[in-house]
Amino acid sequence: MTEKNWALLNGLALAYVGDAIYEVYIRDYLVGLGYTKPSQLHKTATHFVSAKAQSFLMHEMIAIEGFLTEEEFVMYKRGRNSKSYTSAKNADVTTYRVATGFESLMGYLHLAKKTERMEELIHWCTQKVEDTKDDKR
Repeated sequence: MTEKNWALLNGLALAYVGDAIYEVYIRDYLVGLGYTKPSQLHKTATHFVSAKAQSFLMHEMIAIEGFLTEEEFVMYKRGRNSKSYTSAKNADVTTYRVATGFESLMGYLHLAKKTERMEELIHWCTQKVEDTKDDKR
């Protein structure tokens, strides 16, 4: 089988995969922390996977000079700039688009088999969310 150039895939397709893969990593993370009740898992997961959370995380990544590679930033923008015909239930259009860009980046890293980098970013995201939750306590 020939190697695909995943960078050519449209942003919404990348986001479709990224949404699923990020959700799985977050579920694994939460179960690893000891969360077991479905309602507790769902409520806690929203701190990580909601459009608002993903938009926050993306803005934080962008704010750190050199944190994302040029290629990663391009994949984020591909998702952010994609014309979507749906919107989030609990987010404004801008937040939803930035979150779509976040998911697009995750989808690209997964499909391109850049697992180590994807896991590095996801670990950074979980720590950022945990730090933010600690600040609010």
